[in-house]
Formats: sequence, structure tokens, C-alpha cells
Amino acid sequence: MIRSLRIAVASVVTLLVTAVSVQLATPAQAATWNSSAQWATWSNGGYTLYNNIWGSGAGTQVIWANSYSNWGVWAAHPATGGIKAYPNATKYLGKKVSALGTTTSSFNVTVPTSGAAFTSAYDIWSSDNAYEIMLWMNAYGAVGPLGTLQTTATVGGHTWRIYRGSNGSNAVFSFVRTSNTSSGTVDIRAIAQWLRSAGWWGDVTVGNVQFGYEITSSAGGKDFITNSFSVTG
Repeated sequence: MIRSLRIAVASVVTLLVTAVSVQLATPAQAATWNSSAQWATWSNGGYTLYNNIWGSGAGTQVIWANSYSNWGVWAAHPATGGIKAYPNATKYLGKKVSALGTTTSSFNVTVPTSGAAFTSAYDIWSSDNAYEIMLWMNAYGAVGPLGTLQTTATVGGHTWRIYRGSNGSNAVFSFVRTSNTSSGTVDIRAIAQWLRSAGWWGDVTVGNVQFGYEITSSAGGKDFITNSFSVTG
């Protein structure tokens, strides 16, 4: 009887381990690159991918990629409040606002619509990191932008609620789309010029353009998949 019970328990444990392994491995198992390291990076085609698990109380997160334009994460972060991670793909521009030609970015993602709190968002920085522009393309769960609402405007191909604030280190301008979308194109130059016209920043040098997932919680494990992504300009 005891031997049978041990065999049964061992079988259940094996099944559970196998299930978790499969969940962690898919779709990462077939990817060109993957990593669960907190600060893992991978460069491809002029872009750099970051696992970027920076928040306290974070859980497990595995980043994978076939290219800079096709990547994702499997993340299991507890619902304890606070941002846990911002896995992202980054391209550096290094151009002043006045020197920007046609500068756009396109994206297509597959993300959970329940059981998680996160945004699919651009994070665009001035080269000196004094200014940060966040573009929230979709948002689910208990998340909210930094700062206070300034206006609602249509700029860069989308209609946004626009917030202005500071995180104590740099100015933050948050453009929150009025409705969620999982694909589209953003005119980065138009947004940079709008901010300059508003007097919120000057002829700054636009540095890193990042796109990824600002994850607050994803208990039980969720897939965040970038089907395509690119920056031109």
C-alpha cells in the first residue's frame, strides 16, 4: 500500500513538473535565444532586447527572441502591487527633435486580456535621460500613469489622454491611448514636435526608443508576445 502510494505521488509530481516545464518552454523552446536572467540582454539588427526585471517582489520571467521584431516573455509575477518588470526591445536614435525626419514605429502584439495587470508601452527617452515619454498602447488591470491629466489630444496617429509628472529623477510625459489596441503605427516625430510646441521640452536629442511590457502582475504565468516591431528614422 505504502509503495503504491509513493508511486502515485511520484507520478503526480512528475506530471506537475512536466506541465510547468512545458509552460515555461513554450514558445521559448523553439526560439533563437532565451534567458531567465534578471538583466539578460541580446542584440540583433541594431536593436537590444532586455529582460529588465527591476521591481521588488518580482517572480519568474523568461524572455525569448527569434529577432528584434519577434520576441516575448513568459512572466509569473505576484499581485503584490508595484511594477515588477519592463522587458523591452530598444533602438537608439540620437537625433535632435528639429533634425528628425520621418520617424515612426509599428507593432503587433498578443497579450493576455485578463488575470494580469500591465501595459504594452513605448518608453522614449531624451539622450540625457532628463525626459521620458511613455506611450500606452493598451492597459489592463490596476495600472495608472504618473502625473496629472493635462489634456486629450490626437497626435502621432492616435487619440490620447496626456499626463505630465515627475518620478523624482526625470520629467515623465504619459500618452495613454483612449482605447486599447494590439497593433498600429505611431508617428514619433509628431509626438516629439507636439511636446516642443507645448513648451514641455526643447530641441532635445531623442535617444532610446523602447517598446515592451510594463508588468505589475501576472500570477500563474502569462505570455506576452511581440509578433512584429520596428522603428524607422
